[in-house]
Order: sequence, then structure tokens, then C-alpha cells
Amino acid sequence: MAIFMTLALVASTDSAGLSTAFYSSSCPKLFSTVKPIVQSAINKNPRMGACLLRLFFHDCFVNGCDASLLLDDAPNFIGEKNVPPNKNSACGFEVIDQIKSAVERVCPGRVSCADIVAIAARDTVGILGGPKWEVQLGRLDARATNPIIANISIPTSKASLNELILRFSGAALNQRDLVALSGAHTLGQAQCYNFRKRIYNEDNINNDFAEQGRAKCPKTPGSGDAILASIDAETPTVFDNSYYKNLVQKKGPLHSDQQLFSGGQTDSLVKTYSESQESFFMDFVIAMLKMGSINPLIGPPFGEVRVICRRINPLF
Repeated sequence: MAIFMTLALVASTDSAGLSTAFYSSSCPKLFSTVKPIVQSAINKNPRMGACLLRLFFHDCFVNGCDASLLLDDAPNFIGEKNVPPNKNSACGFEVIDQIKSAVERVCPGRVSCADIVAIAARDTVGILGGPKWEVQLGRLDARATNPIIANISIPTSKASLNELILRFSGAALNQRDLVALSGAHTLGQAQCYNFRKRIYNEDNINNDFAEQGRAKCPKTPGSGDAILASIDAETPTVFDNSYYKNLVQKKGPLHSDQQLFSGGQTDSLVKTYSESQESFFMDFVIAMLKMGSINPLIGPPFGEVRVICRRINPLF
């Protein structure tokens, strides 16, 4: 109870023009409409929780949380979802479509796709055992994409610690935010081509863990590239602090993850979160709210509430 009360207190503070009560009058059934769809999607596909959480991250890292990631290619722009950082990892678009359709039925033209992504991410964390908080809302949807920025802003599995710090600082996020938000990898899976070099070539890895990885992922590039392995092999569908415990034991399958505990300046935070789930949950919520407040699109002429999340509204 104490944890939830503290998180709720942090979340109640409006920031960057956003508000936890933004839709209280215009769409009072919003939260009760979104959560059952998120729950159903996760029940059908356990991987979907990681997908919905990742959508929020990958959207916010490119010009702020404006649902630009959801846009399909169009005659006048290239979508972000097909550039390298997203092409093989971004998923869950069909669930956002389903949520948007349901929300349009109860309050048409009111709720942005960007806010739906934020709510779905929050609900995902709570459903899978993580902290609960009041999500800040009031964003509009972008009318354009930025695939170039997406390609250089979103961290990759090969990133060094310095590169991770640089990319997060570019999104106005500090080292504590970096380590806390990386804990989202307690959910989800990675493809063989993203962890092959680590399990075959790196020394900063538990030997038994590396052997288990090699049994799944062939050494030859191009062979079994799409084979999946859980990032957190201990509790892959539970939002907890096992991710950090794994890093302390050198059991992070991704190079970028293990960089957080590799004799560098973030080691102490990883150790703290591995020993205290409460500390992780507290900092994760603060970092999620901070990330969700990066340059929000809250007014015209560049923003709108899309009717369909995959395409901009017609001008006429």
C-alpha cells in the first residue's frame, strides 16, 4: 500500500501541459475501455505485454510521445515502424488499433493514439505484477514521421554504456532513468541475431548461461537469426526485478543490457535494484512519467486526434 500511495502522489503532479485528469469529463470510460483489451491481448499472447511497453519507449524516443511510430508508410513520408530499430522488434500495433476502435465507440474524436499507447503501457506493467500509477495525458498525434531520427535515437542491442548514456541524455533522461527504464527488459524476448556475438565472443558472461544460449542460437550468421530467447529467463512474463539479478550474475543476453553492470558507473544502481524491487518500481515510475513528458505535442497546428492510428486524418 505504501508503494502505491507514494507512486500515486508522484503521478498526480501535472507536467509539460499534461494531466492525469485530462479525460475525466470528455471520456470518463476511457480506462475501463482500454484495460480489458490489454488484458485479453496478453492472455492470448504472453509476448504482447513486452510489445505494448516497447511501443511507448520507441515512440517517445523520437520527437516525444506523439504516436508517429504507429503511422504506416504514406505517399508523402516513410513510416518509423520499418526502420532498423523498429522493423524486427516493434509489435502490438494491431492491439492499439483494437483499443482505438473501442475508444472511438465510447467517445469519438476525443482520445489521441499517443495517449492510448501511454495508457496501454501503464496497464501492461500493472497487469504483469509491476507498479501502478496515474498516467499523464493530453498529448496529440503527429501528422508526420521522422525515420532518420528513429534510426539514430533508439538504442540498439550492440550499444556500449557510453552510447546508452548519450542516447538517453539526448531524450533528457539521466543515468538513473536509463537503468530504471532498462528494467522493462524483464519482459519480452530477443532474437538470436541480437545476442549471437555476446554468447559466442564475450567474456563478461556466465559460462552456463552462454552454453544455454548457444544451444538455441547457431554460431553461423544467417542461421536461426529469428530464434527467440527470453531476455529474463527466470520470470519472462512477470514485471519484477529479476532482470537486475540476472545482470549481477552476468546473465544478460544482450550486450547493451550487460553494459549496465560491467564495472562502470551504473553498477551501483543495478545492484540496488537487484536487492530492492521497491526501489526499482519507484524509480521506474518516475522515469516513465519523465519519458512520457518529453516534448509532448499538445496543440495545433502540427497535432491532431487521429481517427485511425495508422494514418493521419484527411485535411478536408
